Amino acid sequence: MPHKIIAVEAGSIADQLGIRPGDSLVTINGKKIIDWIDYQAFCSEEDIDLVTERDGEEIEYSLEKDEWEPLGLTFDSQLLTKVRECVNHCAFCFVDQLPDHVRPSLRVKDDDWRLSLMMGNFVTMTNVSDKELERIIARHASPLYISVHTTNPELRARLLDQPLAAKIMKQLHRLAEGGISFHTQAVLCPGLNDGPELERMINDLSALWPMCQSMAIVPVGLTGHREGLFPLHKYSRDEARAVMDMAQKYQEKFMREFDTPFVLPSDEFYLAADIPLPPDSFYEDYSQIENGIGMMRLLQTEFEEAYEENDLTRAQPASVLIATGTSAAPFMRELMRTHPVPNVTVKVLAIENGFFGPEVTVAGLLTGGDIIRATKDLSADRVLITECMLRDDEDVFLDDMTLDAVQTAIGKPLIKVGRRGDELLHAIMNVDMDAPRDQL
Repeated sequence: MPHKIIAVEAGSIADQLGIRPGDSLVTINGKKIIDWIDYQAFCSEEDIDLVTERDGEEIEYSLEKDEWEPLGLTFDSQLLTKVRECVNHCAFCFVDQLPDHVRPSLRVKDDDWRLSLMMGNFVTMTNVSDKELERIIARHASPLYISVHTTNPELRARLLDQPLAAKIMKQLHRLAEGGISFHTQAVLCPGLNDGPELERMINDLSALWPMCQSMAIVPVGLTGHREGLFPLHKYSRDEARAVMDMAQKYQEKFMREFDTPFVLPSDEFYLAADIPLPPDSFYEDYSQIENGIGMMRLLQTEFEEAYEENDLTRAQPASVLIATGTSAAPFMRELMRTHPVPNVTVKVLAIENGFFGPEVTVAGLLTGGDIIRATKDLSADRVLITECMLRDDEDVFLDDMTLDAVQTAIGKPLIKVGRRGDELLHAIMNVDMDAPRDQL
């Protein structure tokens, strides 16, 4: 179908051709455009024939351009089509565990391989047909991020409550044969897909290396809203250690064979098992940091580098409160203890999640209400929170409270801090390290 153009970049190729907002793009080089992936692929060529539509009439254009030079068109949707939603009913689905009063957008279950390519979202591939799989290969859509969970076809079909889930290994083999690289993850549930099933999965996925570039393992996330759902429990220390023992055994093997650890436990597993984080070098290029793999190690590395490089005497005297989740609080306390900032008193506050339930311990899922409840009666010159608590590009928490509203409620400055360690140090010091000294 034609795709409506809502904007044309001034001075772009499309602008010079006379294409206007309101026109519709029909074909490129005689090919219909399914989505943004097709559009990008077809536009990469040097010789292009375009067909657009205006007021019911088709207009043809022929042009030559540099390879990958953009046309300058903006469409009315990011993908040029609807986002593909999940067709599974996973036993561990986090969306199914949300409180009744969350905003509707949080209940949308996307499972779209195109967002995996564009944004690093993990997808299960259960809604990808054989024909679509071949289009992924034809479009060189690499790397993808794929939720595997288990390579046992019968178990995967049960865990995802989806018969199509059983064909995952066939799909992964076809992607690898087609030159598509991918990162994988497994959400582990005690007694279900760990133990022998985890060992099977590690062996199956590592057999696809180097096209399968990594395998993340993440403990199941459980909220306090699981009435009527599949019975699951949180990893105990001993259960987490059993997972980590297996992971570390294979990491040593893969370091010898592949020169990479391949199996990447999330920070949550290290915390649950009470095992020290590995060094910065272990995480290589931090390929799965958005999945909570190495996030704390990178924060510490960046913080320590900034601590050594900056003049700490420039810090403004203050009492600072760092509000975080219960799992990260001990790590943050130790970091603050070993790296004191002159004239600044820093207290790390572990906040129990009242919105999702105390079993949810990560900082990024704390809400505005949680922050108010925990900090309104505490004394501090300012409260620091990670930007992970807020909606992307908006100062809004998961409970729809705004940053300003929470700041007003607690009666003290509430500062969102970027994810880098140097940003945390600068927020503690309350200085702009890029500003000239005479402006501080």
